[in-house]
Amino acid sequence: MEFAARLMAQNRLIARARLGEGPLWDGVQQVLYWVDIYNHRVHIFDPDTGQDCHWDVGDVVSALALMADDRLLMAMGNRLATLNLTSGVVETLRGVDFPQASTRFNDGKCDPQGRFWIGSLAEEPGQAALYRYDPDGALQVMETGLTISNGLGWSPDGDIFYLTDSSARTIYAYRFEGETGQISDRTPLIQFTDEQIEPDGLTIDQDGNLWVALWDGWCLACISPRGEELGRVQVPVPRPTCPTFGGPNLRDLYVTSASVGLSQKAIQQAFEAGDLFGITLPVRGIPTTPFGSP
Repeated sequence: MEFAARLMAQNRLIARARLGEGPLWDGVQQVLYWVDIYNHRVHIFDPDTGQDCHWDVGDVVSALALMADDRLLMAMGNRLATLNLTSGVVETLRGVDFPQASTRFNDGKCDPQGRFWIGSLAEEPGQAALYRYDPDGALQVMETGLTISNGLGWSPDGDIFYLTDSSARTIYAYRFEGETGQISDRTPLIQFTDEQIEPDGLTIDQDGNLWVALWDGWCLACISPRGEELGRVQVPVPRPTCPTFGGPNLRDLYVTSASVGLSQKAIQQAFEAGDLFGITLPVRGIPTTPFGSP
């Protein structure tokens, strides 16, 4: 695949986030939501004006989903909550009893049927899990034995579910049953064990290719549905965290990044760490599914 990617300088947002994550495109409002996990912030970025504002939600916040009534669904620490985008009020929906106090929610995304899938992050290997939160309020454990449950997504036809365990440097593919929301037949799609990098967040284009942020890799990798690496797009920071497609034609790839854990020397070499970037691609993304809205 030939990459005609172009970094959109006019859409680089100087954010200096500690741990930027969870970009979420709102196709109706034509804005991008994203989070700064450790600074407890939910951001809204308007590409037309270049303006960004944020809400302080009072706790770590790692993933978002669109909701009706001008709200966002949030994964926060050990709970699920909503953010009222008019008032800024945070309302807890339910808490979760993780097996260890240090465990927290991590990456999350809605499936094509509008169910919210969120993974956890654990300090102890194998102690994280993947959860599914349904519109009726039910929360189910869908996978166990993970350590850093991360980038997830669905194939354009909805038959395949992808899940990343960053600590294992592996992206897995599962069979996905849309009607029941069940996953099965886990198979490693691709492993990055030959490099000192970790696959982080991901998104999927209309051709079914995965676009994966490579933590400590200074780039995004494009992976085919067969697990073949098609190419890489360089970014000016070592720790890109998660991409998502946006813009009027879903051709703009927005990429969050992190500065957390970098030495002062590394930050001097990559002073844009923690900023938000836009990349123009010759492919389209898949529209965002709101929570509860197939």
